[in-house]
Amino acid sequence: MLNKKILARSLAVAGLLAATGAAQATITVYTSLAAFTAAVFNPGVDTFAGLSTDATTFGPLNRTAGSYGYVATTEPNNAFFGAGTPSNPALSPNTAQDRMVFDGFTGGVGALGANFYATNISGAFISGDIIVTATDADGAVTRTITGATVDSFLGFVSNRGALISASLVSVQPVAGGFIWPTAENLVLAAVPEPETYALLLAGLGIVGFMARRRRAD
Repeated sequence: MLNKKILARSLAVAGLLAATGAAQATITVYTSLAAFTAAVFNPGVDTFAGLSTDATTFGPLNRTAGSYGYVATTEPNNAFFGAGTPSNPALSPNTAQDRMVFDGFTGGVGALGANFYATNISGAFISGDIIVTATDADGAVTRTITGATVDSFLGFVSNRGALISASLVSVQPVAGGFIWPTAENLVLAAVPEPETYALLLAGLGIVGFMARRRRAD
């Protein structure tokens, strides 16, 4: 039984190593929080606690998510208005057409994810399209969430191991009116390096060999 468990773990790590090696120079995009968190380690979450939901807050905002730090700004006006409710706040710009930017990461951030959706002038959810972009040293990757809901998740994992920035904008309705780009439960995390997988795989192989020898004796 032990041999089977060791073999299964070794194969799993080998698969992760192969996937990482084959995906160099790209940002991997996840649409599932579970899949995203499985691909990273030491995730930290910013729930935007303490953000005012009834007054303008001017940026830049220096925020933390677990052990990581980051800066939130909006372009060009650099002002926020908290969406959601005091018990469940979210982050949105004060001006609907502004782009919201997350950068200035500290602590070794290689991955970022959140629930991305649109809100109305009152900060309540409204159906709409959101464009999210993540950038690392190899360039930018952009995804559009059509008809985003409060459960719409996007996660970006840099195979470089370090993200430079992420941003989001809302697509304003053709029929008129405005919608505000909104982020909720922002997750920052580190990314395992290929060498980490290789060392773990080698270690598991040695343990498996030792386990077989002990039973042979």
